Amino acid sequence: MEMNMSFSHDMDDEYEKFIRRMNPPRVVIDNESCKNATVIRVDSANRHGILLEVVQILTDINLIITKAYISSDGNWFMDVFNVTDQGGNKILDEGILDYIRKSLGPESCFMPSIRSVGVKQSMDHTAIELTGSDRPGLLSEVSAVLRHLKCNVVNAEVWTHNTRAAAVMQVTDEETETAITDPERLSRIKSLLCNVLKGSNKSSLAKTVVSHSVTHTERRLHQMMFADRDYERTGGDVLDHRQRPNVDVVNWHDKDYSVVTIRCKDRPKLLFDTVCTLTDMDYVVFHANIDTLGPDSYQEYYIRHLDGSPVKSDAERQRVTQCLEAAIERRVSEGLKLELCTTDRVGLLSDVTRIFRENSLTVTRAEVTTKAGKAVNTFYVRDASGYPVDVKTIDSIRQVLGQTILKVKGNPDDSKPVSQESPTRFLFGGLFKSKSFVNFSLVRSYS
Repeated sequence: MEMNMSFSHDMDDEYEKFIRRMNPPRVVIDNESCKNATVIRVDSANRHGILLEVVQILTDINLIITKAYISSDGNWFMDVFNVTDQGGNKILDEGILDYIRKSLGPESCFMPSIRSVGVKQSMDHTAIELTGSDRPGLLSEVSAVLRHLKCNVVNAEVWTHNTRAAAVMQVTDEETETAITDPERLSRIKSLLCNVLKGSNKSSLAKTVVSHSVTHTERRLHQMMFADRDYERTGGDVLDHRQRPNVDVVNWHDKDYSVVTIRCKDRPKLLFDTVCTLTDMDYVVFHANIDTLGPDSYQEYYIRHLDGSPVKSDAERQRVTQCLEAAIERRVSEGLKLELCTTDRVGLLSDVTRIFRENSLTVTRAEVTTKAGKAVNTFYVRDASGYPVDVKTIDSIRQVLGQTILKVKGNPDDSKPVSQESPTRFLFGGLFKSKSFVNFSLVRSYS
């Protein structure tokens, strides 16, 4: 049976390669037609997951997608993206433009089967995935255990949402600076980290996975938190109803689509987060329109399940709504942004997070990177008691770590409720002649 499945997968791959040779993707980059953005058009043979891959490539090089139009009915996929750099300028750097052409064009490898996208073996480091209940000082405790086990953290990303925490950490052996491969040592690392995640509540759900695979970190974090059911609301939810993204799901029966509309505050990588979630929930985006209006974003998706059906029940509709809300909220940076840049050394993350904990700061999100001997770490911190971070506390920490090493980047948590409009204001309304919709009202109670 396993051999037959492998043969089937190989046949699928060969068929995809054949279709690709017959219909190579076409990429057009236009810096003339739009006054304030670079327009990227991508035409290609269609398949499930291709939209996510294109969006992932653009967001991985830190481009801001201000508008997008997606259409993929039938066997052809057509996308138009308006993009800028982080400063809101057109993309004029020939190196970046060439990278986009190669990554999305006929020479690219972004078209292999979705089964293998973003996964490859690496012996440079060991990947550790952690999920569990969030609590003040958790990152400090995890970092201290890794240091005790002579593991050096070279890269890491940590998200917290709705009382849950997830992290993907890449570590090396302290002495050899290579991946850790000894089975007994790996087993001990897993066991000790799992104990840390459980804390005093030994019955709480916690999971530790150790591997030598390399995945797309942000997509993996979404998958981990989704599997951990962080989208289920709890009494400890810090966002009230007005602050949440406005997500609405209605069925358009004449066309057998479910139409998802999202209104929320705009931010980098928002499109990636929503498309990633729809894709991993096995929904296919047939049409979409993305627009930014001032500080706010409006997204509209026409979707069906992989089996061709629209959303079938109120329970499914509620799940789609909650999962998209969670996907948007996970990357919302609650707290004060601190940026640390210094020469890398063993135990750096452990020392820094210990100082945060000793000053009653808790980390809500973190990104740790190491390149050419330099550590560039970004932390979003809050007071462990829930109060605003005291300026004197930050000054004290900067004196310990060094004024030039730790910089304060301000408080990005300035979310404002987005104006609510009718959920049936579809931007694609003129695309189809028939406009009969069925709006299944969803009643939800929030703690």
